[in-house]
Amino acid sequence: MSEHPNYITPAGFAALRAEYDQLFGDERPKLVEVISWAAGNGDRSENGDYIYGRQRLRQIDRRLGWLAKRMKAAKVIDPAAAPDRSRVFFGATVTIADEDDKNRTMTLVGDDEADAGKGRVGWGSPLARALRGSAIGDLRRVTLPAGEKEYEVMAITYPDA
Repeated sequence: MSEHPNYITPAGFAALRAEYDQLFGDERPKLVEVISWAAGNGDRSENGDYIYGRQRLRQIDRRLGWLAKRMKAAKVIDPAAAPDRSRVFFGATVTIADEDDKNRTMTLVGDDEADAGKGRVGWGSPLARALRGSAIGDLRRVTLPAGEKEYEVMAITYPDA
């Protein structure tokens, strides 16, 4: 585990919890039932239900272990309760403009709930680290895989309480 806190929004934590509950309370018991039935059918070496059921069970158990660790290390932070809304902190929705005046809007969320395609950038990403603490009008330089870019912070918003 990292020495850095695992920040996460309440919605992100709820999503992790829902996945854990679904796997543990629904999918895993059904799979155990199928494996038990398949084991009773005799020769297990050529029994596809048994072999693939055991593989899937191991995958589910690994995922459950990972989810349990992430939830235990999670520090839930509600962005709506941000005391200083004039600067970029966890949970802020930020609009930035690059050197070509192309605007991009993103929300800084926990690394476990990041999805760049939906505009959710992980708190530990290079872009989020560069934007931390910035205010409207600040210029921030970021080293990305495509090279170094400079962004200007255009707008900062937080969800309402």
